[in-house]
Amino acid sequence: MQIVAKGLTYTYNPKSPFASNALKGVDLTIGEGEFFGIIGHTGSGKSTFVQHLNALIRLTGGSLRVGEYDLADKKCNFIELRSKVGMVFQYPEYQLFAETVEKDVAFGLKNFRKDMDEEARAAAVREAIETVGLRYAEMEGRSPFELSGGQKRRVAIAGVIVTKPVILILDEPAAGLDPLGKQELMELLHRIHGGWCKTVVIVSHDMDEIAENCTRAAVFSEGKVAMEGTPAEIFSRSGELFALGLDVPMTARCALRLKERGIDIQTDYTCRDFTDKVLALWKAKGGGDAQ
Repeated sequence: MQIVAKGLTYTYNPKSPFASNALKGVDLTIGEGEFFGIIGHTGSGKSTFVQHLNALIRLTGGSLRVGEYDLADKKCNFIELRSKVGMVFQYPEYQLFAETVEKDVAFGLKNFRKDMDEEARAAAVREAIETVGLRYAEMEGRSPFELSGGQKRRVAIAGVIVTKPVILILDEPAAGLDPLGKQELMELLHRIHGGWCKTVVIVSHDMDEIAENCTRAAVFSEGKVAMEGTPAEIFSRSGELFALGLDVPMTARCALRLKERGIDIQTDYTCRDFTDKVLALWKAKGGGDAQ
């Protein structure tokens, strides 16, 4: 399912003194199979944009197609769309509500797969819980409010992926997690992406996260797409990013410092690629064993 937005506009509180233009003509295509990043400072329009993708915010200006779904069409099957485009909000653990983990994860299925029998629903819930790295036997009957923060986030994600969406959208998925938690979460998303989920879209302010994980990305600023491309293409334009009030990955900062000293490292800004090339250069200049 390809995502194609053309001239997308949106205004909060229109025709009022509090009107705010959140999107001002967004043109963006996200291809099927991408692990796509969306970058932007607060108020840039990035969250408003992704909430359009499964019609949590209804289209009011421009055009938007998600696969075969035309979101400008009043006859669009929005329930079916939302079963195929999963949305995980920032700090999703705060949205848990049911008495047990099993009931919380099953909630989406009851809304989107009403024709599914109890046996199939139970199997789908079990699979979702185990996919996020939790043991079903230990979790099914527990209250989600008794779990650790990391477990709560995994349960919340399980509640979205239980319908096996073709597109998965996550707003700041690693916010508040420690480095190990971030690593485990991104590994989980890549496992999902390698299976039934064809496209992953993450909104993030963490530039290292974008550099390490995304195939392409878009930078939002003042309701428009300021730039798009591979992480390497975007982070090579560090001056423009700084002018927009944004940061760059640590590898890009290191590359800039080296360039100031006359050492130009051509890198994709992932940690592995950057360190490999720096060590190779050091060894080539007589630094000895690069290990």
